[in-house]
Amino acid sequence: MAKEFYTERDIEDMAQRGDRVLIVNDDVVLTDLAYEKAKRLGVKLSQPNDTPPAAPVRPYINKTISKPKPTAIQPQTSSKIEAVRANVKSTVKARLGSQISDQLLDRIIDRVAAELGLK
Repeated sequence: MAKEFYTERDIEDMAQRGDRVLIVNDDVVLTDLAYEKAKRLGVKLSQPNDTPPAAPVRPYINKTISKPKPTAIQPQTSSKIEAVRANVKSTVKARLGSQISDQLLDRIIDRVAAELGLK
């Protein structure tokens, strides 16, 4: 059986006609913009789950996983972060050369350290 594709424009047309439900199954494909437009216009997508069509399934990302609580950085931890910083910078610079600035690398490393509760 042929697949039926819906674009953003198709969803707009449905909403203007007053159609408020679209049954989505294996033979129906929505573009990313069509999915977003349906949500904005209140068109209900009747489907087994509420996952955008192109969204990858990432079981390792779970909102219930708690982040480590930030702790005071001990001098030893600080030196470990600086060692990691130096290692990351040298590796990135070896691959990208002057395409990336030291300031940007520092900001990225600081952000990751903060998210891990290391900073």
